[in-house]
Amino acid sequence: MPAFVRSIPEGDDRARLTCPDCGYVAYENPKIVVGSVVSVEGRILLCRRAIEPRKGFWTLPAGYMEMAETVEEGARREAWEEAQARIALEGILAIYSIARLGQVQVIFRAGLAEPGFAAGPESLEVRLFDWADIPWEEIAFPTVHWSLHRWREMEGLPLGAPAGNPPVDARGIRPLVGEGL
Repeated sequence: MPAFVRSIPEGDDRARLTCPDCGYVAYENPKIVVGSVVSVEGRILLCRRAIEPRKGFWTLPAGYMEMAETVEEGARREAWEEAQARIALEGILAIYSIARLGQVQVIFRAGLAEPGFAAGPESLEVRLFDWADIPWEEIAFPTVHWSLHRWREMEGLPLGAPAGNPPVDARGIRPLVGEGL
């Protein structure tokens, strides 16, 4: 089996992994992440990560979509895997483009479909936080900050159009650095 090489295929404008023997192009495309801001009586469900990256930091129940599932199914599955929570999706809260990681993140607003939650295999612990008690300095990723602030902005309101990246990081290229993200 031949090794793929990075070259610009005929008629293209960027380097791609290609087979030098047959010309097959192995396209590398962004991954889709799905997740939810789950609220229960005004408190937010957060998961302390048991895996890298950012092990020990707090995040939303979220992760990569699987083949043959919808974004809604993926968000529900991730909530179950990480928080053992059955959730009811209310709608799309935000869609973020994270160019530096090759990700598109679809974040829903949700509530619990049935009572109860517990740490799943990818979480050290799962807790509900009042807004004032969210551990902002221990949040895992910029998009978690963005999503939480969007949830707060839209709390109790109809969702309307999903939010996008904030102007300070329109392409999703800045890593998490302090407050203000």
